[in-house]
Amino acid sequence: MGLTAARRPDSTTPGRSHGDQTPALRLLSLGAGVQSSALLLLACDGAIPPFDAAIFADTGWEPQPVYEHLARLRAHAQRHGIPVLTVSSGDIRADALNPDHRFVSLPLHVANPDGTKGLARRQCTSEYKIKPLKAAARRLLGYPHPTRVPAGVYAQQAIGISTDEFHRAKDADVGYLRNVFPLIELNWTRSDCQRYLTDNGFPNTPKSACAGCPFHSNAAWRHLRETDPDGWAQAIAFDAAIRHGHPRANQAGHRLRGRYYLHRSCQPLDKVDLNPPAAQHRRDAAAQRSEPEADPQGCSPWSCRGEQQDRSAPRQPPGEWPSVEAMPARRAA
Repeated sequence: MGLTAARRPDSTTPGRSHGDQTPALRLLSLGAGVQSSALLLLACDGAIPPFDAAIFADTGWEPQPVYEHLARLRAHAQRHGIPVLTVSSGDIRADALNPDHRFVSLPLHVANPDGTKGLARRQCTSEYKIKPLKAAARRLLGYPHPTRVPAGVYAQQAIGISTDEFHRAKDADVGYLRNVFPLIELNWTRSDCQRYLTDNGFPNTPKSACAGCPFHSNAAWRHLRETDPDGWAQAIAFDAAIRHGHPRANQAGHRLRGRYYLHRSCQPLDKVDLNPPAAQHRRDAAAQRSEPEADPQGCSPWSCRGEQQDRSAPRQPPGEWPSVEAMPARRAA
Protein backbone atom coordinates (compact mmCIF):
# COMPACT_ATOMS: atom_id res chain seq x y z
CA MET A 1 0.00 0.00 0.00
CA GLY A 2 1.42 3.37 -0.98
CA LEU A 3 2.15 6.33 1.22
CA THR A 4 0.24 9.58 0.86
CA ALA A 5 1.76 12.76 2.25
CA ALA A 6 -0.22 14.66 4.83
CA ARG A 7 -1.14 18.23 3.98
CA ARG A 8 1.70 20.46 5.04
CA PRO A 9 0.93 22.64 8.06
CA ASP A 10 0.04 26.25 7.34
CA SER A 11 -1.32 29.22 9.22
CA THR A 12 -4.89 28.50 8.10
CA THR A 13 -4.99 24.97 9.45
CA PRO A 14 -6.22 24.93 13.09
CA GLY A 15 -3.87 22.99 15.34
CA ARG A 16 -1.44 22.32 12.49
CA SER A 17 0.75 25.39 12.50
CA HIS A 18 4.52 25.24 12.78
CA GLY A 19 4.67 26.85 16.17
CA ASP A 20 1.90 25.40 18.34
CA GLN A 21 3.63 22.04 18.84
CA THR A 22 0.51 20.09 17.87
CA PRO A 23 1.32 16.89 15.97
CA ALA A 24 0.66 16.99 12.25
CA LEU A 25 0.02 13.24 12.29
CA ARG A 26 -0.68 10.47 14.77
CA LEU A 27 1.11 7.30 13.71
CA LEU A 28 1.36 3.81 15.15
CA SER A 29 4.60 1.88 14.84
CA LEU A 30 3.02 -1.51 14.16
CA GLY A 31 5.27 -4.46 14.84
CA ALA A 32 2.23 -6.80 14.56
CA GLY A 33 3.09 -8.38 17.90
CA VAL A 34 0.96 -8.41 21.04
CA GLN A 35 1.41 -4.85 22.32
CA SER A 36 1.21 -2.93 19.04
CA SER A 37 -1.72 -5.06 17.87
CA ALA A 38 -3.55 -4.18 21.08
CA LEU A 39 -2.89 -0.49 20.45
CA LEU A 40 -4.38 -0.72 16.97
CA LEU A 41 -7.50 -2.43 18.27
CA LEU A 42 -7.85 0.11 21.08
CA ALA A 43 -7.80 2.89 18.49
CA CYS A 44 -10.36 1.05 16.35
CA ASP A 45 -12.61 0.73 19.41
CA GLY A 46 -12.26 4.43 20.23
CA ALA A 47 -10.63 3.69 23.58
CA ILE A 48 -7.66 5.84 22.54
CA PRO A 49 -7.51 8.54 19.83
CA PRO A 50 -7.40 7.16 16.27
CA PHE A 51 -4.25 6.97 14.19
CA ASP A 52 -3.78 8.60 10.81
CA ALA A 53 -1.87 5.47 9.82
CA ALA A 54 -0.30 2.35 11.30
CA ILE A 55 3.06 1.47 9.72
CA PHE A 56 4.55 -2.02 9.56
CA ALA A 57 8.25 -2.34 8.62
CA ASP A 58 8.63 -5.65 6.79
CA THR A 59 12.06 -7.28 6.89
CA GLY A 60 10.89 -9.82 4.32
CA TRP A 61 11.54 -12.70 6.73
CA GLU A 62 8.73 -12.70 9.27
CA PRO A 63 7.16 -16.06 10.12
CA GLN A 64 4.07 -16.87 8.06
CA PRO A 65 1.70 -16.59 11.08
CA VAL A 66 2.80 -12.95 11.48
CA TYR A 67 1.90 -12.11 7.87
CA GLU A 68 -1.46 -13.84 8.30
CA HIS A 69 -2.11 -11.89 11.50
CA LEU A 70 -1.08 -8.65 9.80
CA ALA A 71 -3.59 -9.26 7.00
CA ARG A 72 -6.38 -9.66 9.58
CA LEU A 73 -5.28 -6.51 11.38
CA ARG A 74 -5.24 -4.55 8.12
CA ALA A 75 -8.77 -5.63 7.24
CA HIS A 76 -10.04 -4.84 10.74
CA ALA A 77 -8.38 -1.42 10.83
CA GLN A 78 -9.61 -0.54 7.34
CA ARG A 79 -13.19 -1.02 8.52
CA HIS A 80 -12.49 1.61 11.18
CA GLY A 81 -10.82 4.09 8.86
CA ILE A 82 -7.19 3.43 9.87
CA PRO A 83 -4.86 2.51 6.99
CA VAL A 84 -2.17 -0.08 7.71
CA LEU A 85 0.87 0.63 5.52
CA THR A 86 3.79 -1.68 4.84
CA VAL A 87 7.27 -0.27 4.23
CA SER A 88 10.54 -2.09 3.63
CA SER A 89 14.29 -1.65 3.21
CA GLY A 90 14.55 -5.01 1.46
CA ASP A 91 14.59 -8.72 2.21
CA ILE A 92 17.03 -9.22 5.07
CA ARG A 93 17.58 -12.92 4.36
CA ALA A 94 18.22 -12.49 0.63
CA ASP A 95 20.35 -9.39 1.22
CA ALA A 96 22.55 -11.16 3.77
CA LEU A 97 23.30 -13.96 1.30
CA ASN A 98 23.82 -11.74 -1.73
CA PRO A 99 27.55 -11.10 -2.40
CA ASP A 100 26.64 -8.05 -4.48
CA HIS A 101 24.58 -6.46 -1.70
CA ARG A 102 25.92 -4.06 0.89
CA PHE A 103 26.87 -5.54 4.23
CA VAL A 104 24.00 -6.75 6.41
CA SER A 105 24.98 -6.76 10.08
CA LEU A 106 23.19 -9.50 12.01
CA PRO A 107 23.98 -10.45 15.63
CA LEU A 108 25.25 -13.89 14.68
CA HIS A 109 26.84 -16.13 17.28
CA VAL A 110 30.52 -16.75 16.66
CA ALA A 111 32.69 -19.70 17.67
CA ASN A 112 36.28 -18.45 17.74
CA PRO A 113 39.30 -20.66 16.99
CA ASP A 114 40.46 -20.37 20.62
CA GLY A 115 37.23 -21.92 21.88
CA THR A 116 35.61 -18.69 23.06
CA LYS A 117 32.26 -17.44 21.80
CA GLY A 118 31.22 -14.00 20.68
CA LEU A 119 28.44 -12.06 19.03
CA ALA A 120 28.68 -10.12 15.78
CA ARG A 121 27.52 -6.54 15.88
CA ARG A 122 23.83 -5.81 15.35
CA GLN A 123 22.46 -3.19 12.97
CA CYS A 124 19.56 -5.15 11.49
CA THR A 125 16.91 -3.42 13.63
CA SER A 126 18.18 -0.01 12.59
CA GLU A 127 18.47 -0.84 8.90
CA TYR A 128 15.34 -2.93 8.36
CA LYS A 129 12.93 -1.52 10.96
CA ILE A 130 13.80 1.98 12.16
CA LYS A 131 15.16 3.40 8.90
CA PRO A 132 12.06 2.62 6.78
CA LEU A 133 9.73 3.75 9.58
CA LYS A 134 11.47 7.12 9.79
CA ALA A 135 11.46 7.50 6.01
CA ALA A 136 7.72 6.74 5.94
CA ALA A 137 7.02 9.33 8.64
CA ARG A 138 8.89 11.98 6.65
CA ARG A 139 6.98 11.15 3.48
CA LEU A 140 3.64 11.22 5.27
CA LEU A 141 4.51 14.58 6.80
CA GLY A 142 5.23 15.83 3.29
CA TYR A 143 8.97 16.28 3.71
CA PRO A 144 10.75 13.25 2.23
CA HIS A 145 14.52 13.02 2.58
CA PRO A 146 16.51 15.17 1.92
CA THR A 147 13.88 17.91 2.33
CA ARG A 148 14.29 19.62 5.68
CA VAL A 149 11.38 19.17 8.08
CA PRO A 150 10.51 22.62 9.50
CA ALA A 151 10.95 23.16 13.22
CA GLY A 152 7.76 22.38 15.11
CA VAL A 153 6.41 19.97 12.49
CA TYR A 154 6.29 16.43 13.78
CA ALA A 155 4.34 13.18 13.90
CA GLN A 156 3.32 11.67 17.20
CA GLN A 157 4.39 8.05 17.10
CA ALA A 158 2.70 5.53 19.38
CA ILE A 159 4.89 2.57 20.37
CA GLY A 160 3.64 -0.66 21.91
CA ILE A 161 5.64 -0.83 25.11
CA SER A 162 3.76 -1.98 28.21
CA THR A 163 4.44 -1.37 31.90
CA ASP A 164 6.39 -4.61 32.33
CA GLU A 165 9.06 -3.25 29.98
CA PHE A 166 8.74 0.47 30.66
CA HIS A 167 12.52 0.76 30.82
CA ARG A 168 12.55 0.33 27.04
CA ALA A 169 10.54 3.52 26.49
CA LYS A 170 12.81 6.14 24.93
CA ASP A 171 12.44 9.51 23.28
CA ALA A 172 12.80 9.75 19.52
CA ASP A 173 16.23 10.80 18.27
CA VAL A 174 14.85 13.06 15.52
CA GLY A 175 12.82 16.25 15.81
CA TYR A 176 10.05 15.17 13.42
CA LEU A 177 8.95 12.28 15.67
CA ARG A 178 7.61 12.39 19.23
CA ASN A 179 7.25 8.99 20.86
CA VAL A 180 4.26 8.24 23.09
CA PHE A 181 3.47 5.06 25.01
CA PRO A 182 -0.30 4.66 25.47
CA LEU A 183 -0.04 1.25 27.15
CA ILE A 184 2.10 2.71 29.91
CA GLU A 185 -0.41 5.56 30.31
CA LEU A 186 -3.17 2.94 30.60
CA ASN A 187 -1.03 0.97 33.08
CA TRP A 188 -1.40 -2.12 30.91
CA THR A 189 0.92 -5.11 31.02
CA ARG A 190 1.55 -7.52 28.18
CA SER A 191 -0.93 -9.91 29.79
CA ASP A 192 -3.57 -7.18 29.72
CA CYS A 193 -2.91 -6.80 26.00
CA GLN A 194 -3.23 -10.54 25.44
CA ARG A 195 -6.57 -10.68 27.26
CA TYR A 196 -7.86 -7.69 25.31
CA LEU A 197 -6.83 -9.24 22.00
CA THR A 198 -8.50 -12.53 22.92
CA ASP A 199 -11.69 -10.76 23.97
CA ASN A 200 -11.76 -8.93 20.63
CA GLY A 201 -11.27 -11.89 18.34
CA PHE A 202 -7.48 -11.96 18.05
CA PRO A 203 -6.37 -14.82 20.31
CA ASN A 204 -2.90 -16.35 20.00
CA THR A 205 -1.41 -13.23 18.48
CA PRO A 206 2.07 -14.25 17.27
CA LYS A 207 5.25 -12.55 18.30
CA SER A 208 6.86 -10.51 15.56
CA ALA A 209 10.52 -11.30 14.89
CA CYS A 210 12.52 -12.48 11.91
CA ALA A 211 12.24 -16.23 11.41
CA GLY A 212 16.02 -16.52 11.69
CA CYS A 213 16.66 -14.06 14.53
CA PRO A 214 19.83 -15.10 16.43
CA PHE A 215 18.23 -13.88 19.67
CA HIS A 216 15.58 -16.62 19.55
CA SER A 217 15.29 -18.78 22.65
CA ASN A 218 14.90 -22.54 22.27
CA ALA A 219 11.17 -22.01 22.75
CA ALA A 220 11.10 -19.59 19.84
CA TRP A 221 12.97 -22.03 17.59
CA ARG A 222 10.57 -24.83 18.60
CA HIS A 223 7.63 -22.55 17.87
CA LEU A 224 9.00 -21.74 14.42
CA ARG A 225 9.61 -25.40 13.69
CA GLU A 226 6.07 -26.35 14.73
CA THR A 227 4.10 -23.46 13.20
CA ASP A 228 6.05 -22.40 10.10
CA PRO A 229 7.75 -25.32 8.32
CA ASP A 230 8.87 -23.12 5.41
CA GLY A 231 10.37 -20.55 7.78
CA TRP A 232 12.14 -23.34 9.70
CA ALA A 233 13.60 -24.75 6.48
CA GLN A 234 14.75 -21.26 5.46
CA ALA A 235 16.43 -20.77 8.85
CA ILE A 236 18.30 -24.08 8.56
CA ALA A 237 19.49 -23.22 5.06
CA PHE A 238 20.50 -19.70 6.10
CA ASP A 239 22.39 -21.02 9.13
CA ALA A 240 24.45 -23.29 6.90
CA ALA A 241 25.04 -20.56 4.34
CA ILE A 242 26.51 -18.05 6.81
CA ARG A 243 28.89 -20.48 8.50
CA HIS A 244 31.94 -18.75 7.01
CA GLY A 245 30.65 -15.19 7.17
CA HIS A 246 29.10 -12.69 4.81
CA PRO A 247 29.44 -13.65 1.12
CA ARG A 248 30.58 -10.16 0.20
CA ALA A 249 33.36 -10.29 2.78
CA ASN A 250 34.51 -13.68 1.53
CA GLN A 251 34.37 -12.53 -2.09
CA ALA A 252 36.51 -9.51 -1.15
CA GLY A 253 39.14 -11.76 0.42
CA HIS A 254 38.70 -10.60 4.02
CA ARG A 255 40.25 -12.91 6.58
CA LEU A 256 37.70 -14.83 8.63
CA ARG A 257 38.32 -16.03 12.15
CA GLY A 258 35.67 -18.25 13.62
CA ARG A 259 32.42 -19.76 12.45
CA TYR A 260 28.99 -18.11 12.47
CA TYR A 261 25.71 -19.59 13.70
CA LEU A 262 22.08 -18.64 14.29
CA HIS A 263 21.84 -20.61 17.53
CA ARG A 264 23.55 -19.39 20.69
CA SER A 265 25.11 -22.84 21.25
CA CYS A 266 27.24 -22.33 18.12
CA GLN A 267 25.95 -25.57 16.67
CA PRO A 268 24.19 -26.12 13.33
CA LEU A 269 20.54 -25.27 13.87
CA ASP A 270 19.24 -28.62 12.63
CA LYS A 271 21.55 -30.42 15.07
CA VAL A 272 20.56 -28.52 18.23
CA ASP A 273 18.40 -30.26 20.83
CA LEU A 274 15.60 -27.72 21.23
CA ASN A 275 13.56 -29.78 23.68
CA PRO A 276 13.06 -28.22 27.12
CA PRO A 277 14.78 -29.75 30.16
CA ALA A 278 13.00 -32.75 31.68
CA ALA A 279 12.24 -30.75 34.83
CA GLN A 280 10.23 -28.29 32.79
CA HIS A 281 7.96 -31.09 31.58
CA ARG A 282 6.91 -31.57 35.18
CA ARG A 283 5.83 -27.99 35.65
CA ASP A 284 2.22 -27.06 35.05
CA ALA A 285 1.29 -24.83 32.11
CA ALA A 286 1.11 -21.65 34.17
CA ALA A 287 4.57 -22.19 35.59
CA GLN A 288 5.94 -22.88 32.13
CA ARG A 289 4.56 -19.61 30.83
CA SER A 290 6.40 -17.76 33.60
CA GLU A 291 9.75 -19.13 32.50
CA PRO A 292 11.75 -16.97 30.07
CA GLU A 293 12.79 -20.10 28.17
CA ALA A 294 9.13 -20.96 27.60
CA ASP A 295 8.31 -17.58 26.07
CA PRO A 296 9.47 -16.94 22.50
CA GLN A 297 10.90 -13.44 22.26
CA GLY A 298 9.49 -10.86 19.90
CA CYS A 299 11.23 -7.95 18.26
CA SER A 300 10.07 -4.37 18.69
CA PRO A 301 11.37 -1.90 16.08
CA TRP A 302 12.26 0.67 18.74
CA SER A 303 13.40 -1.68 21.52
CA CYS A 304 14.99 -4.90 20.31
CA ARG A 305 14.16 -7.50 22.94
CA GLY A 306 17.51 -9.13 22.40
CA GLU A 307 19.25 -6.08 23.86
CA GLN A 308 20.02 -7.75 27.19
CA GLN A 309 21.70 -10.69 25.46
CA ASP A 310 23.36 -8.29 23.03
CA ARG A 311 24.98 -6.35 25.88
CA SER A 312 26.07 -9.40 27.87
CA ALA A 313 27.71 -11.38 25.04
CA PRO A 314 31.39 -10.86 24.25
CA ARG A 315 31.87 -8.65 21.23
CA GLN A 316 33.86 -9.71 18.22
CA PRO A 317 37.09 -7.74 17.79
CA PRO A 318 37.28 -5.47 14.74
CA GLY A 319 37.84 -7.46 11.58
CA GLU A 320 36.02 -10.60 12.68
CA TRP A 321 32.92 -9.62 10.71
CA PRO A 322 34.04 -6.79 8.40
CA SER A 323 32.24 -3.46 8.50
CA VAL A 324 30.75 -1.73 5.49
CA GLU A 325 33.62 0.72 5.54
CA ALA A 326 36.11 -2.15 5.20
CA MET A 327 34.48 -3.42 2.01
CA PRO A 328 35.93 -2.31 -1.33
CA ALA A 329 33.61 -0.24 -3.49
CA ARG A 330 31.60 -2.29 -5.93
CA ARG A 331 32.78 -1.71 -9.46
CA ALA A 332 30.33 -0.57 -12.06
CA ALA A 333 29.46 -3.18 -14.62
